[in-house]
Formats: sequence, structure tokens, C-alpha cells
Amino acid sequence: MVSKVLQEARRIVVKVGSSLVTNEGRGLDEAAIGEWCRQLAALVRGDGGERREVIMVSSGAIAEGMKRLGWRTRPQEIHELQAAAAVGQMGLVQMYESKLRALDMPSAQVLLTHADLADRERYLNARSTLLTLLGLGVVPVINENDTVVTDEIKFGDNDTLGALVANLVEADLLVILTDQKGLYSADPRRDPDAQFVHVARAGDPALEAMAGGAGSSIGKGGMITKILAAKRAARSGASTVIAWGREPDVLLRLCAGEPIGTCLVAQTAKLQARKQWMADHLQLSGSVTVDDGAARKILHEGKSLLPIGMTHVEGEFARGDVIAVKDANGAEIARGLANYASPEARLLCRQPSSAFSRLLGHATESSEMIHRDNLVLTRT
Repeated sequence: MVSKVLQEARRIVVKVGSSLVTNEGRGLDEAAIGEWCRQLAALVRGDGGERREVIMVSSGAIAEGMKRLGWRTRPQEIHELQAAAAVGQMGLVQMYESKLRALDMPSAQVLLTHADLADRERYLNARSTLLTLLGLGVVPVINENDTVVTDEIKFGDNDTLGALVANLVEADLLVILTDQKGLYSADPRRDPDAQFVHVARAGDPALEAMAGGAGSSIGKGGMITKILAAKRAARSGASTVIAWGREPDVLLRLCAGEPIGTCLVAQTAKLQARKQWMADHLQLSGSVTVDDGAARKILHEGKSLLPIGMTHVEGEFARGDVIAVKDANGAEIARGLANYASPEARLLCRQPSSAFSRLLGHATESSEMIHRDNLVLTRT
């Protein structure tokens, strides 16, 4: 089962920790970053197999900043951490960009905070940006925007950020590269009987008891943050692999189906998880009524809902809200994520996509009211 999960993963988020990126705080590890970039580029190009979409979530800005500033221990003051992040981010992104550019692979820097993913509009904008970059064959390199966040520096970790990004883009797989081989039943440094965990169910409470506590003096995370990140990623159907980042060709071998490290398998398939979440909504903010032709295409042809097939909009909802789709008789046939807020939807009823920009007064990024991937049938 593990091999199938790995081989079928088409959209992958890779998270790499500070101790690996900076060689335990000694400065950016150019050789290691170059190796990861080589593997990322090969996956995007589909060398020897199918093409994958990959996102790199990289720690290391604060650690690199500490090295450049000559600081031996991680500071406690928020403003000093922000300063270290600002200094280190320059070198971190330059390293990834130069290594990927040498492989003729375009890259992009994306800085996120937890607030970006908590606010609906910013969440959707971040999602649109990342999906557009992936569609263009670009490798996004993401880091937490440590120069402006406060509590996130003190309490956060990039394992959590990796899981949030996996949920954001509906990834198939989250790969957490660390300085450990994976998860053991106990700390192998203290317990000679500790057993390596090759595969387990993401979210299993027993895993948290195994994971222990703090990480290194360089990074903020430990094995417990990786277990909790896997639990979070599993909510959207993404499985997680925790593996040693210096394992030769680790990403290529994983995608070939080789079981490396610890695989924490999500129990719900990606599409099922998202659609079950939509179907389980007890209260909806609004609905759209569609004509017979649109209803037929949704129910029997697996099509998206286009505004030209809408006849009426009811309620007040925002972009990204779950709304109902009703047939001409007022019966619910489906529900899904709205690409347009209710005031815009009213303007777009019965209109072709060529008229959207003129009617709304700005450029639009979607021709669908609800894309088929974000639509679940409630009547067959």
C-alpha cells in the first residue's frame, strides 16, 4: 500500500529543516541544497517517469542569519529573531534560485504567515498563486515570513507550515526531510529496544506518545511537530513521509515507490476528504439556482457550474464559501466552493465568461462559478 501511495503522488510538498539546510548551523549547506534541487527538477521534468508538481518549504532563514551575524545561540527577543530572519532570507532564497536556475528550472519565493492561511481572502489568493506557479512548471520555495510575524516565531515551526501548505494546495504527499531516519517507538539514544516505525496511520494517538519533545538548538521542531503535522495534513487526504534528508536520491526513490523512512498514511483519499467536508456542512450561506441544461451537465456529465447556466442567487456568501446548487424546482442537487461572492454572482447570472471583466470592472481568474473538483453531488 505504501508503494502505491508514493508512486501515485502527483502534487508533493517537501519540507526540509534548519539543521539540514544549514549543516547544524554552520551555514547554508550548498551541496545538500544542490542535491535536493536536482531531485526537485527531475520530478518536475518527469525524468524517467511521470511529471510531478513540487513545492519546497524550507527552514533556515533564522539559522543562516545567526551565522552571518556571528550569533552562536538562538536569540529570545522577537526583534532579534526578525532581524536574523531578514539577514538570512537573502542567502537562503539566493541559494535555491541559483541551484534551480543552473538546472534550467524556474523558481519563485513565497513568504507566508499563519495569518495568511487563517484569513479567507488571503488563503484563496495564496492558493491561486501557488497553483498558477505549479501549472507553469515553477518550483515555489516557501518559508514563514519571520521578519513580520511575532508569536509564530516563538511558538511556530515549519513542520506545521508544511502541513498547512499541503492542505492549501491539496497535495497528495508531504515529505518531511529531517536529520533522523524516521520515527522510533522510543528514543533510540536512550532505549536500545526502540523499534523503527516503517508505516502507521496518520493521526494515531499512539504516535504522539512515541515522538517525545524538543528538537535541536538550531530549529524549533522535534519529532512531535512532525507527527502533528502529519495528522494535520491527513485531514485533506495527504499522507506524510518522515525521512533522513541526506539519504541519497531520497525524493526520487520515494516517488518510485521505495519505502524510505516512516510513512504515515492518510486514511481518507484526497478527493473524498475535501468532498466529505463540503457534504458535511450543516449550514450554508447561500445557493444558486440553475437551469435544466446546467443541472444535467452537473449531474450526468461531471461538468463545472458556469455562471451562464445560473438563473438566481440566494443569500449572502463570500468567495470560498460552501454553497448549494439547486435545480429549477428548488431541490438541492450539489454543493461546492464558490469562486465568486454573492454580489458578483448575481451580476454574472446568464452571462458568458467573455463578459465577466466588463461586468465586474476587473480581471477575473475563473470562468466557473464552482469548479468540478470543488463540487460534490447531493443527488444522483
